[in-house]
Amino acid sequence: MILALCAGCGSSGDVSKSATESITEEATTEAVTTEEASSEETVSEETASEAAEPESTSEINAFIDDYPSFEVTSTSLNNGVWDDVISNTDRGSNKSPQLKWDEVDGAGLYVIIMDDPSAWHFMHWKSDNVTETSLDEGWAPESEYVGPYPPSGATRTYEVYVVALKAPVERIKGGFGGSNPNFEENFKALDIDAEGNSGNIIAVGRIAGTFSY
Repeated sequence: MILALCAGCGSSGDVSKSATESITEEATTEAVTTEEASSEETVSEETASEAAEPESTSEINAFIDDYPSFEVTSTSLNNGVWDDVISNTDRGSNKSPQLKWDEVDGAGLYVIIMDDPSAWHFMHWKSDNVTETSLDEGWAPESEYVGPYPPSGATRTYEVYVVALKAPVERIKGGFGGSNPNFEENFKALDIDAEGNSGNIIAVGRIAGTFSY
């Protein structure tokens, strides 16, 4: 607009520094805003919780019930509550929960995911190519696990899924340590192996508990 006005006045001089800076700042602001809006992997659990509340946990992850299931147990879960030690708070040690399950027939490996549905599916745990069926507390490295750290005064439900697969997948979709609004779509992508074959998910083990801070 500024350039057009100047041209209309018949001025042959350069556009003023202030006008150029104004246009540059506007463009930069728009670019940053667009980049931030498209990001879904840098949202903290606390920030995600401040957004409008999504559906209840059972409604969000009801699709999991479509798969055959197997039992997963954990000594880190007592009376439906996760122990402090698994949390990433001043009360915890940021250790991944102890998990145990029976070997699933036909499974070549397992994928482990910890999900907080109430924070737009914040992914706390993402481990691939797991071949063990008994994991000690603290088994997962920090590159694959970050414990619960809900807002002060909040109680949240954290769900752990052990997915038995026939073969490896190309990658586990969804960002670790951030919100994953496409959780269902990304989960179902595990049903396609790295070679493009479908029917890769054999069964899903599920264990959930609450944590308050």
